[in-house]
This record gives sequence, C-alpha cells and structure tokens, in this order.
Amino acid sequence: MNPLTMKVACSNCNLRELCMPVGLSDDQLQRIDDVVATRRKVKRGATLFRNGETFTSLYAIRTGFFKTCVATEDGRDQVTGFQMAGEIIGLDGIVNDHHTCDAVALEDAEVCVMPFDRIEELSREVTALQHHVHKIMSREIVREHGVMLLLGSMRAEERLAAFLLNLVQRLHARGFSQSELVLRMTREEIGSYLGLKLETVSRTFSKFVEEGIVEVKQRHVRILDTDALKRIVNSQQACH
Repeated sequence: MNPLTMKVACSNCNLRELCMPVGLSDDQLQRIDDVVATRRKVKRGATLFRNGETFTSLYAIRTGFFKTCVATEDGRDQVTGFQMAGEIIGLDGIVNDHHTCDAVALEDAEVCVMPFDRIEELSREVTALQHHVHKIMSREIVREHGVMLLLGSMRAEERLAAFLLNLVQRLHARGFSQSELVLRMTREEIGSYLGLKLETVSRTFSKFVEEGIVEVKQRHVRILDTDALKRIVNSQQACH
C-alpha cells in the first residue's frame, strides 16, 4: 500500500456534516465509509490531479487548501477556483471522464479519495447521498456562474470585496472566525482568479486598509467593517 494512503472512516470525521448528507443511519454511514477508499496526503505545491487525466474519483478535502487552474495558450496559469477543507474537488471530471484543470495544494493537505463509480452505485440505493451529490454539483454551477457575473461587470474593489466575503463565509461554515482569515493564496493567484493585475490587487487591498475596512499583515487579513464590504458589492447590484 502507498505509504501516503490509509483507510478512512467518515463516521468519526469532524467534517462529516460538511461533506456527507445529514441524517444517515449507521448502516448507511458504514456503507459510505466502505466507498471512501483511502486518504491521500498532498504536499504543498504538489498536484492532486492534472488537466487531461482520466477521471476516476472525487476528493473530499480533510485538511489544507487547493487551487484549480488551467494553462492559457500563452503559458500562464489561469486560476479557476480555490477549495478548502470540507469541500469536494474533482467535479470537473464528471462531464467528459477526464479532468479539465490542475488541482494544486497551496499548503500540505489531506484528501479522502471517493471512487466515482462506487458513489454512483451507492447513491442509487441511498437517496440522501444522491441528493447530496446533486446539491454539491449545483452549488458548483452556481458558484461558477457567480464568478462569471463577478468578472463580467464589476470594478476591482467590488471583485475583491465579493471575494473576501465569500471566503470568510465559507470559512465561518467550518467553524472559523467571521472576521479573520489567513490567505493561503498569493496576491498574484487572487488576481488571476478575479481577472485583475497583481498591482491592482495590491492597490485595492491598500485602499481597503486606508478606508479602515480591513487590516492586512502579510497574509493575515482582519475584516474590520463587513458592512462596508457588503455595501461595495451591493452598490454594483443596485446599478443593474
């Protein structure tokens, strides 16, 4: 057995409520435990899967932080998303049976490997699991649609404000602070995701600091005025 993999049990995992459908019987949980084949450790900077690779499994992130990205024609990395503990990664592979992006660990991480054919098989019998998989997929579609809207019409400060609010909201769902976060990604990666130049990201952060909306110490961000961030985002929607 690969030394980096080990058997995992969902039934005693502290992320269970985020990852797995709630309200399953012990028997059903046991059967899902059987589907989750192994855990895999992924070192910071290493790739969990690559663009073009055959799709076999979904991955539940237990610890750590990932980015998904695609190489553009001129060889740059375009960041398509950031994923954190309690989220499922690998859904991009379902459509054409191969992955359409690279998934790279932004810090040492651990994932649970869930072979997709087993999930499909089981979700035919456990309706709650089927609903859960559909929910995860539709959440991903909604998120991507949101990003497209964000990039389509928002000014730099609106994009960054929406990004910070989204990140802190997802972290809060995992029991973290509603106002403090450590950015696992670089300013450059944030810029790539939001369609902004590195200088613009830095300048917008500085503007937020000057206006007393956030405090920034390297990668530590403290949101001092959540309402101000919400107003920045909502001013955009009010214009449409």
